[in-house]
Amino acid sequence: MAEASPKLVRIDPLRLYMERHGQMVTDATIFASQAIKLEPDAVRQLCDAASLPPAKKVLATADIHVGFGVPIGAVLGLENAIMPAAVGYDINCGMRLLRTPFSKGDIDTDKIANSIARDIPLGEGKANLPLDKTSLEAVVYNGVAAIPILEQRINHRVWEAFNPDEFADDLNRIEENGRLPGDLAAVPNAALQKGSAQLGTLGGGNHFIEIQYVQKVFEPSLAKNFGLFKDQIVVMIHSGSRRFGYEIADQYMAIAAKRPEMVERKKMLSFLSTQTDAGKNYIAAMSAAANFAFTNRHIMALLVRRCFNRMFGPTPLKLVYDVTHNMAKLESHEGNELWVHRKGATRAFGPERMIATVFAQTGQPIITPGSMGTASFLLVGTGNSEESLCSVNHGAGRVMSRTAALGKSRRGRVVTTALISDDRFKRTMAGIKLIAGNRHKIKEEAPDAYKDIEEVVRIVVECGWAKAVARMLPLAVLKG
Repeated sequence: MAEASPKLVRIDPLRLYMERHGQMVTDATIFASQAIKLEPDAVRQLCDAASLPPAKKVLATADIHVGFGVPIGAVLGLENAIMPAAVGYDINCGMRLLRTPFSKGDIDTDKIANSIARDIPLGEGKANLPLDKTSLEAVVYNGVAAIPILEQRINHRVWEAFNPDEFADDLNRIEENGRLPGDLAAVPNAALQKGSAQLGTLGGGNHFIEIQYVQKVFEPSLAKNFGLFKDQIVVMIHSGSRRFGYEIADQYMAIAAKRPEMVERKKMLSFLSTQTDAGKNYIAAMSAAANFAFTNRHIMALLVRRCFNRMFGPTPLKLVYDVTHNMAKLESHEGNELWVHRKGATRAFGPERMIATVFAQTGQPIITPGSMGTASFLLVGTGNSEESLCSVNHGAGRVMSRTAALGKSRRGRVVTTALISDDRFKRTMAGIKLIAGNRHKIKEEAPDAYKDIEEVVRIVVECGWAKAVARMLPLAVLKG
């Protein structure tokens, strides 16, 4: 693939440029300040992405870090091609933000966090809503719109919080209204067998549910439009398509790698022509996984609403927005039709691209989490982000691997010392209620393992791609 040491040139305080060289078919840009630490391996991965024959535009946001084949934080515009590894294993991993009528101090957030943890399974390999064939088919084809069908077919406590009028408003506040054109026939059997029971589960890794409060409002008029105010309690959910999406990604990466023209590219850098049956099938399967993920976050949001209702009586928890950050979509940019792959990146459309939605006056909401223990942000797209293919970072981005943060032991003997001490971890989480599905591995997600979210968001705002609306701080964190 590409040469081992791509050369980066800083062209201004916010942009680094990698000129086309060697096998690269296009140049590449990284949007990062001097304060952002870049991993050489992540830069090399971006160079590899710019060496793909169908690549027309390649860039990375400030949260760039090493991924599988393609760095997380990468945005690829491919012509007539789709690349499973540039979407990633957790198809439609995304963010959802709910607002409550409460202010900080009004309620016992520790108590409500404990209640949520009893209702929503945390960690890997968990199950919640059992889906029969008809129910799974409804999810694959209809996404969140399948919820009323599930409510009729499945006996579960989640429906205590289902309200048809509220549901109609929710659909307007989900990217793509919570539905893409999925096809069950394109979904591998392994996804059906291993993932279909995981609806309504959080997962592990960096997935979380946080009870936060609005610490600062930057744009009062926009915040008011979204129903947000200072010190307000909000709930943020971060999760994806679970094992259902993982199996789809894994199998289609293997299918792409087996094609004769991909013999030298291997699994992590193989792509499919969108004109082939295999390419069309992956798009349909990816969309099915996206529908599963949208529905998964909606089920969890209903369970959160149920917890609030049971504790405080009927309580309106309005959806602010639900946005994806691991997807590929066919979009028009500067007159070109491109499959825009956002791997750990969030779409950031301005008002003109949101004209047919309830966000036509504001621009698309962008939910940007930090790490547990640090701030998260709500932003809106300005429409000035064509240079990034209307994309921004999806979070802070890691600065160290999970192994480096946690350390490594073998048979009770320390092989690698953890870079984050137990005392340091406790100090960074002071004053925050933490519920962890796996306490032995929780330091992998320590705040110190991530970049400075304040700096990452500053870059986005100073590039002119988005406006900051509100800054939220965590009161309680639920992690897998």
